[in-house]
Amino acid sequence: MEGVMMRNGERLALAVRLPDGEILAESRPWYTLSSADWLKRPFVRGFPTLVETLVNGIKALNRSAEHAAQGETGEELKPWHLALTLAVSVALALGLFVVLPHMFSLGMKWLGLGGDVEGLSFHAWDGLFKFAIFIGYILSISFLPDIRRVFQYHGAEHKVIRAFEARGDVTPETAAIHSRLHPRCGTTFLLFVLSISIILHAVLVPLLLLVWTPDGAVTKHAGTVLFKFLLMVPISALAYEAIRYAARLGDGLLGVALRAPGMLLQMLTTHEPDRDQLEVAIVALREALGDAAPATVRAPAYRHQAPATE
Repeated sequence: MEGVMMRNGERLALAVRLPDGEILAESRPWYTLSSADWLKRPFVRGFPTLVETLVNGIKALNRSAEHAAQGETGEELKPWHLALTLAVSVALALGLFVVLPHMFSLGMKWLGLGGDVEGLSFHAWDGLFKFAIFIGYILSISFLPDIRRVFQYHGAEHKVIRAFEARGDVTPETAAIHSRLHPRCGTTFLLFVLSISIILHAVLVPLLLLVWTPDGAVTKHAGTVLFKFLLMVPISALAYEAIRYAARLGDGLLGVALRAPGMLLQMLTTHEPDRDQLEVAIVALREALGDAAPATVRAPAYRHQAPATE
């Protein structure tokens, strides 16, 4: 809230605009689950990275909300607070984007417009409802003033990163001319998650039901939903590798084609920022780079604050 979080390797930086106009920044180690080498391997690292991002994101959101609300240091999230918030967030996401589309698709079967879960038509409806709920959710929250501000800061983050990657001076003026869309964005990752989930559900759920066919309809659909939950591990792993691959392809036809849907979706999750928001994003970049920050990153005056855990 009223801020930007950036990650650089094992370092996390947060910059927030306080109510009095001052920019407050702090940096800390990136909380990681991937210290073991096997968790960093391709097609394994995606799910741990997703969990890490959720944990670090919730912590940063809590800190930014404290600062934006009162400009004072608040109490750090306790482990059980974090665990409860994470559990509720994941449960709501799974309910909204897994359970609800499944129920809607079941309703289409009852209306005679689709087949049962073993058939392709069920998963076609399921995928359509997933996308409709996802787009509808983003459009709905974008009407909230606080979320509009978040989307502006999201745009500021992308513009500043693009200015830095262009290897020129990073100032509000130079960042403003860059695109607010970026290929390595969490929005694009979510789109890959949705797309891959539709494909895997359509293939693996019927295969599961060939091996395991319960007698009751309730058991069958409850088991199918549980199976979809478990598939989030390989789905997130595949989506992570897909977004990295698409970013490496450059500006060739295949790279542009793979990135285009995610870039279009970012038109909804990013808004044009103002100068103040660009300044906050530059401070977040400066803090994320630490001592390695080049002189070209011209951050405005700000106050660094050590987090309570340091």
